[in-house]
Amino acid sequence: MKKTLLAAIIFLSFFVLITVSGCKKTPATPNSAPSVLTQDVMLDVTSTSAQSGGTITSVGTSTISANGVVYSSTNKVPTLADEKTTDPVITTSYTYTSNINGLTPSTTYYLRAYATNQFGTSYGAVVTFTTAATLSSVSGTVTTFAGTGANGYADGAKESAEFSNPTGMVVDAQGNIYVSDSFNNRIRKIATDGTVSTLAGNGIAGYVDSKDGEPEFYAPQGLAIDASGNIFVADFGNNVIRKITPSGTVSTYAGNGVAGFVDGAALNVAAFNGPSGLAFDTKGNLFVADQNNNMIRKISAAGGVSLFAGVLTAGYLNLTVDSAASAWGAFNKPTALAVDPSGNLYVADKGNSAIRQITPAGVITTIAGGPKQQALIGYPAGICVDASGNSFITDEAGRIIELTSAKTLYILAGATNVAGFADGSGTAAQFNGPKGVCVDAGGNIYVADFNNNRIRKVVVVDGN
Repeated sequence: MKKTLLAAIIFLSFFVLITVSGCKKTPATPNSAPSVLTQDVMLDVTSTSAQSGGTITSVGTSTISANGVVYSSTNKVPTLADEKTTDPVITTSYTYTSNINGLTPSTTYYLRAYATNQFGTSYGAVVTFTTAATLSSVSGTVTTFAGTGANGYADGAKESAEFSNPTGMVVDAQGNIYVSDSFNNRIRKIATDGTVSTLAGNGIAGYVDSKDGEPEFYAPQGLAIDASGNIFVADFGNNVIRKITPSGTVSTYAGNGVAGFVDGAALNVAAFNGPSGLAFDTKGNLFVADQNNNMIRKISAAGGVSLFAGVLTAGYLNLTVDSAASAWGAFNKPTALAVDPSGNLYVADKGNSAIRQITPAGVITTIAGGPKQQALIGYPAGICVDASGNSFITDEAGRIIELTSAKTLYILAGATNVAGFADGSGTAAQFNGPKGVCVDAGGNIYVADFNNNRIRKVVVVDGN
C-alpha cells in the first residue's frame, strides 16, 4: 500500500502540469523601435558554427520587419553593418533561435540580438564566445555504470546490482558514489571497487531514526555530503532532512515531519514540504530545494532554518530584471541545487525550465532557459558543478547538458523527448527520465537514470 502511495506521490511531484508567467511585454511609447534581449548562453559551439538568439520583449509601435543576431570577430559592439542572421519574423513567440555558420576556428566573436521595425533597430547586450579548434563539438560517451535495469533490490557487484528508481546522487572525496534509491527507500553506496551496498534503510516506507537498528526513509531524493563525510538526505515523503554519519547512525537534521512552511529551530519547529535537493556552501550552511513550497531554504551551521529565496506561489521572477519582483524572487518547483567554487548557488528550476543563479549577496538571475525557452533546458531535474565551475544538468525529457563557466551550452548525450535505453555517444545514447547527477574528481559524470533503474556514466569528449 505504501509503495503504491509512494509511486503516486513521486509521479505527481515529477509530472505535475504547471502554469508559469512568461516574459512581460514592455509598454511601447509612440513611434518606438522594438526591445530585445540577447540569449546569454551560446549553444553547441563548433569550429565553424554556433547557435544563439534573442527574446523580443516589445515589438514597439510597428510590426517587426527583421530580427536575428549580429556578430563580428573585430567589432566588439557589432551592428547590422557586420555579419548577421535574418530569422523568421516574430509573430506569436517572443523568443527565436539563430543558426550561425561560416565561422573561423579558434576565434573569439562578439554577438548581440537585434530587432527592426519601421522606427528603428534595437540591440541586446553583447556576449562573447570562442569557436573550437576542430569541427567536432563537445559531446559525451555513455556507458552503464551500475544496475541491470531490473526494478528490484540487490547488493553486490555493480553489474548485477538492482535499483528501483534511483534519484539523488553525490560523490565523496575518495570517489565513492551514494545514491538515493527512492522506491527501495534506501541509501545505496557504490564503492570505488564497484561493490554496491546498502548504507541505510530497510526498504520500508516509513520514518524511523536509528543508531544500531533499521532506519526507515520515505522516497529519499537529493543528497549532500559535508566536510566530515556525513551524508544528508532530502527525505521527500517525510518532509524532513536526515543525517547519516560515517558510522551509519541516522538522525533527523531538520524538519518536524509535517508538510508546511515554518522557519525556526531546525529540529521540531521548522517545516518543509517535499524537500528534493540539497547543497552545502563552504561555511557549512545547507541549502534545501523545498520543492512543493517553491522556495530555497537555508539551514545554518548553528541549526536555524530560514527562507533564502522564493515565495509560496509558483512564479518566475528575478531580482535584477523584474521590477515587480518581491524581496525573495519566485520559483516553480525547484528540484536540485549546486554550489560553485565562488559560492554561487545554482537552482534547477524545473517548472520554469530554467537554471537560476543566486549569488552570495542574494541576487537572483536566470543563466539558462526560462518559461519561453523550454527547448533550451527542458525540465531540469538534477545539477552539479565541477571544480572549474562547469555545470552538468539532467533534463527529464532525455538529455544530459553541460553549461560551461563561459556560458556555452552543449548537449552531451541523449535527445529531447526520446525515452529509452541505449549506451553510445551523443544523440545515440538514450535515457528514461534522468534525475540525479554528480561529477567525480576526474571529470566523469554519473547519472541516476530513474526509469531505467540504472546508474549511467558519461565521459566528456571535447572536439578540441
